Amino acid sequence: MARWQSRFLLCVAWCCYQTWAYPGPGLNPGLNRTRRAVHCNTDLEYLHGDLCCRNCPAGTYLKTPCSSSGGHSECEECGPGTYTELGHGLKKCLSCSLCRPDQEVVHQCISTHNTECQCKPGGFCAPDQACEICKRCARCGEDEIVVRNCTPTSNTECKKKPPDPEQASDPRALYIFFGLGFPLCLIFVVLLVVCALRRKQKTSDSGSSSADQTTGCNGTEASLGPSPRCWSLIEEPQFNIVPVNGQVSLKSCFEFFEELDVHYHNRFFRHLGLSDNVIKSKESLVYVDRVHDLLYLWMEKRGREASLQDLLKALMDLNQRRTAEIIVERAVGAGHFVYE
Repeated sequence: MARWQSRFLLCVAWCCYQTWAYPGPGLNPGLNRTRRAVHCNTDLEYLHGDLCCRNCPAGTYLKTPCSSSGGHSECEECGPGTYTELGHGLKKCLSCSLCRPDQEVVHQCISTHNTECQCKPGGFCAPDQACEICKRCARCGEDEIVVRNCTPTSNTECKKKPPDPEQASDPRALYIFFGLGFPLCLIFVVLLVVCALRRKQKTSDSGSSSADQTTGCNGTEASLGPSPRCWSLIEEPQFNIVPVNGQVSLKSCFEFFEELDVHYHNRFFRHLGLSDNVIKSKESLVYVDRVHDLLYLWMEKRGREASLQDLLKALMDLNQRRTAEIIVERAVGAGHFVYE
């Protein structure tokens, strides 16, 4: 009897062990699956409890999960201003990003991808660095050249300008200088010297021939009255003209002194008795206004004694005979002065 009872207890223990280790078809198989790790294919599925459900496509969100492993979920489209990318098991769509003030939109946000932004022209952000604000593009220096222009994702690249080997060592440059440039410079210098000698000779000839020309003026032309061409050749710089309306005629002739050579400007007014300080005070004016203002100052200084003869004598003293001759011709031609 005792032997039969021990066998019975062994059978009961064996049955209990089998039931616990291998549940039958009527028991919940999920208990054993939960006890083991559940691995879903992340590219195609998401884990919902102990089930692997098929992902919702990009541009949608999960509304209702699947009810069996490998089953399809119920998904709905994302609304305006939201998106989802790739397959997923998200229960709501993500909000679209906004570009910063220093950025511009490359691609607008749609249901399947977020907004894409980049730095505006003149700025950049390196993709491998945290960039909360666009950095200003660099500018190459005067002694540098641009290797690569600035882009929204990279700064300007510069490098030093290489020396010009053609200018430094090209024998053709030396040939051009000594073969063409140097002779031209030499010719230019010779022309300057020749012009200076001719001008000096002309001045000497005009002085030496004044007596002969004066004799010509004492001939037939003298019987018709003095000629302005002859006045400039008289040794004493006196001109036989008188004003029609006194000081008014003198002022009216100031415009004719614009013929004065600018190189004789300071010497002329210095000869009239104006100081260097007075002359320099008018240097800011244009040449015509400068001449007029200084003549008015001279006239105020001389008072009633001011006359056109004084101005013509100053020109003659500076050997400006042709300028004096032109002024006399214009003064008579305009009716401000007449022959005496």
